Amino acid sequence: MTLPLRQREQYAKGGIGRWYWDYRDRQALGYIQGEKNILDVGCGEGITLERLIQAYPDRKIQGIDNDPENVQICREYHLPARLGDAYHLEWADQSMDCCLLLEVIEHLMDPKRAFNEIHRVLSRRGLFILIFPNDWLFKVARLGFLKLKEAFAPSGHVRQWTPGEMEQALGAIGFRVQEMVYLPFHFWRCSLHCLVVARKK
Repeated sequence: MTLPLRQREQYAKGGIGRWYWDYRDRQALGYIQGEKNILDVGCGEGITLERLIQAYPDRKIQGIDNDPENVQICREYHLPARLGDAYHLEWADQSMDCCLLLEVIEHLMDPKRAFNEIHRVLSRRGLFILIFPNDWLFKVARLGFLKLKEAFAPSGHVRQWTPGEMEQALGAIGFRVQEMVYLPFHFWRCSLHCLVVARKK
């Protein structure tokens, strides 16, 4: 059985993988402005959560993940993460100003349920930042850089989203998409990720 890749182990290798992760996070976190209460849904091992805390030390930042090992790693780094999942957010209605869902939606069997939960906890006009991958190009890129282990590792993805499908799904829940940015290029077919910036209506 092939074990899933560990995030901090991959990040520690440096190189283009680390450069791109840093670039992706800069692009996503740059949309955060005055939002005070920020929730990273599916925070993983806490790399982005750690960056959020460094960038916005005056904000209330929390993370949630459904993998006990990820939560334990976060706690080892003194990060405010708790065990839970995107289907049952343990926060009150309209208690968050910003929610992040970075490379999580493609793993979820019931994305609509997760979108509804995020919509529920976001305040009026709350900010929703979402990123999903372009799977086939990711595999091509990893093969091109001879990252064979990463190219053939199990992704755990249950669905490949397109930008059009994502905008439609968010609109049906009650989000208005403000920006849709393809990373690192301006065309979806040759980009690795789609960054979606939406507001609760």
